[in-house]
Amino acid sequence: MAKITELSKFRVPLGGQQIEIQQIDHVEGGMSMLRVRIREGKRFTIFDIDPATATQWATVMQQWAATQENK
Repeated sequence: MAKITELSKFRVPLGGQQIEIQQIDHVEGGMSMLRVRIREGKRFTIFDIDPATATQWATVMQQWAATQENK
């Protein structure tokens, strides 16, 4: 079993996709993952990522967003 904790849920203004970010804590083994669920209509895309991947993804997204503020 895994314990799921919702961290954030929002809708993308352009395109209307619903994004959910959850923490998944696996009871056996104690491993925690970050789950990103993207819903587009009836279709779901789900990523379960480790802390190192989450850090890399967040860094790239923050860097990109910072470059867009000056446009």
